[in-house]
Formats: sequence, structure tokens, C-alpha cells
Amino acid sequence: MTRIVVLPHVELCPDGVVFDARADESICQNLLENGIAIEHACEMSCACTTCHVIVREGFSALEPSDELEDDLLDKAWGLEPNSRLSCQALVTDTPLVIEIPRYSINMAKEGHR
Repeated sequence: MTRIVVLPHVELCPDGVVFDARADESICQNLLENGIAIEHACEMSCACTTCHVIVREGFSALEPSDELEDDLLDKAWGLEPNSRLSCQALVTDTPLVIEIPRYSINMAKEGHR
């Protein structure tokens, strides 16, 4: 099992959380299985950016993103150099520190705060 630290997010996990994740499953799957209701509007098919996360530690241990993911990430709110779509990034044996951005593209379009 690999440890994932999720930094505090006002709505999804106000105090942050630490859990053991399953390797070879996506970050998104692991978040959902551990009670963090990250958006995934395309049902993890790499067709939107709602599951965008910023990998604060452990980024280099992930397989590189492909061209489709990179193209979608260009549309993500709050994009940073270590951003990934959590549905596409598979957990390895390296611990990760994840930040879920305050807003997703859906929340920005729908006027949520």
C-alpha cells in the first residue's frame, strides 16, 4: 500500500486526510474509495478536467501524461506544472501529496463558490 496525503480542501476534506492507497489504481479511484468525492464528470474517461489535482510530492514517480491528458489539462482551472488528471495518473509505490484545487472547470461555469 502507498500512502496518499490529501491537503485540506474547504468542501471535500476540510481537515485533509491520509490514507493507504492501492498501487496501479488511479488517484481518482483511490480518492473516491476513501470517501473523498472528487468530481469526475466524464466517469474517468479522460474527457474533461473535473478531476484535476496538483501533485505536491511524488510527481516524478508517476508515469508521464500523454498528449490527450496534456491537451485537457490546458483547460483546467488553476493549472500548475505538476498538475494531473487524477483519473489518468496511476498510483505507484511512491507516497503522494495531493492538492485538490479549490474550483473545477464545472464549478467555475456553474457559479459555485
